[in-house]
Amino acid sequence: MPKSKSQTAGEVLQKYIDDYQTNPFALSKEIGVQYQTVTHILKGKSRVTPQMAIRLSKHYGTTPNYWLDLQTQSEIAELQSDKKFTAQINKIPKAQKGKAKQTAKPKKANKLSTAKPGKQAAKAKSKRKVKAFKTGRAKKK
Repeated sequence: MPKSKSQTAGEVLQKYIDDYQTNPFALSKEIGVQYQTVTHILKGKSRVTPQMAIRLSKHYGTTPNYWLDLQTQSEIAELQSDKKFTAQINKIPKAQKGKAKQTAKPKKANKLSTAKPGKQAAKAKSKRKVKAFKTGRAKKK
């Protein structure tokens, strides 16, 4: 059955019910859901969920995406006709691609480089000892 942009999933489901000469109650029993679930979809009070889409696709020989696409298209059409929502959306700026970010950070001045040569060696040795202790590679005497 071809889908129209203006049709909701419930309207298409009603056409399937009519074409197969059945009713919502019989359909609900055949696909294993409550009667209210089917009637709410028909009235537009409920959405076609992925679970329902799988049930309907198995029953009518369609695909789950067919039912989900119907649901999505009708929801998008409804939102696009909502003037308040459209006004909010029109305020959203379009994303701009920026310049490539630098991946390498500039090197900071080494604290040890400002120290005097004798102190620099002592600090470096101290750091190695701390690192060795933390990693468990400290020399035992």
